[in-house]
Amino acid sequence: MDANIKSAIDRIWEYFWTGGVTNPLTVIEQITYLLFIKGLDDVDISREKNEVLLGIKKAKIFDEKHQNLRWSIFKDFEAERMYKVVQEEVFPFIKSMGMGKDSNYTKYMEDAIFLIPTPIMLQRVVTAIDKLEMKDRDTKGDVYEYLLSKLSTAGTNGQFRTPRHIIKMMVELMKPTAQDVIVDPASGSAGFLVQAGEYLRENHADLFNVANLKEHFNNTMFYGFDMDRTMLRIGAMNLMQHGIENPNISYKDSLSEDNEDNSKYTLVLANPPFKGSIDDERTSKDLLAVTKTKKTELLFLALFLRILKVGGRCASIVPDGVLFGSSNAHKSIRREIIENNKLEAIISMPSGVFKPYAGVSTAIMIFTKTGVGATDKVWFYDMTADGFSLDDQRQEVKENDIPDIIARFNNLEGEEDRKRTDKSFFVSKEEIGENDYDLSINKYKEVVVEQKHYDEPKVIFNRIKAMEVELQQKLEELEGML
Repeated sequence: MDANIKSAIDRIWEYFWTGGVTNPLTVIEQITYLLFIKGLDDVDISREKNEVLLGIKKAKIFDEKHQNLRWSIFKDFEAERMYKVVQEEVFPFIKSMGMGKDSNYTKYMEDAIFLIPTPIMLQRVVTAIDKLEMKDRDTKGDVYEYLLSKLSTAGTNGQFRTPRHIIKMMVELMKPTAQDVIVDPASGSAGFLVQAGEYLRENHADLFNVANLKEHFNNTMFYGFDMDRTMLRIGAMNLMQHGIENPNISYKDSLSEDNEDNSKYTLVLANPPFKGSIDDERTSKDLLAVTKTKKTELLFLALFLRILKVGGRCASIVPDGVLFGSSNAHKSIRREIIENNKLEAIISMPSGVFKPYAGVSTAIMIFTKTGVGATDKVWFYDMTADGFSLDDQRQEVKENDIPDIIARFNNLEGEEDRKRTDKSFFVSKEEIGENDYDLSINKYKEVVVEQKHYDEPKVIFNRIKAMEVELQQKLEELEGML
């Protein structure tokens, strides 16, 4: 990303911070509103140009009565007047625009709250945003990605953000197609959906030349659900800034009876919540029938099986406990995936992947819904490095297993003869079944213990005594020189 853009965003961030707005989610949300407001004016400016140059007339978002609410107009107001217009007119306007009639952004802005505390702060932020060059999709996407990267260094809020390089690896493993219908039932900032869109642009650019595929990409390919309205807004804006015109981002408790999705999607990409439990009275009975538990990490796996079409694929991050937990609920969900569907891979990740805000050990589980079994053998990979240090600093390092993981997963035929002492290997379904469906890599990996020979203690002791004598002689020589 351009260093000037990074510097500008850092400056905007500092305006909020020094102005007393220190919650990173609040900062991103307020910037999201302002980007949205600017985006509305950009749409009208584009329509006005088309009308003059091409004679194409389209309804304006801002009619004659609302010209003062346009970014290009109020950005030049003095601070007090700008603040009054934005707080008392612009925000009520975007909240009552008529969901989706004029812009797909509007449905995410219905409960927007203006939280910028002072006129001078608003003026500084508006001026800084106005100077950002965001004319193309790549730049807009980079701006928003950099904003979201602030969450990863924001303590407890970091739980909303899966590291981008891990998301990218999972998408590259799953290879989305132009026909896929992709969902993240715990979408947060929509990182998985954004990356899937970027993958398609890079690898299937021809889809944009086919009318029905382009329509599918912009309107019916991407679905995300969350129970945090702030994250819904941020996630929707993230997708739209990356050029996806009408993402289906909506408020939904994915595990509840209210979620009636069944056999709807072809690809799940997710990092569902690990912590806590939920009230089983609210939980979908379909899910409890597969794994009777209050643990969200198990219920989400059952959900993935239900919402996928037959032949649909899933790549999900799971905590290590899912792989080896001994409760009936743990065993039943693993048995369901292995015996009645097709479990393809378990990629064990080092515990530092989610630092600095979590030290939990995790893995990536990849499976296909078949409904009739088909698991023959499962591919395991022991990832020990992801290109970043595994401490709180997470600085870039040379050690990185990700390219090897992608290359090997794309050539599983070449993995047949790998030994249990290697980083990757196959384990048969029968062996996994004999081990209570335990999917922990440590259950199957063999460690080579290198035997080392040391001198006898007496020999070592005499060596230390000789060194002591030599040291004493040197000290005496040194003393004689003084």
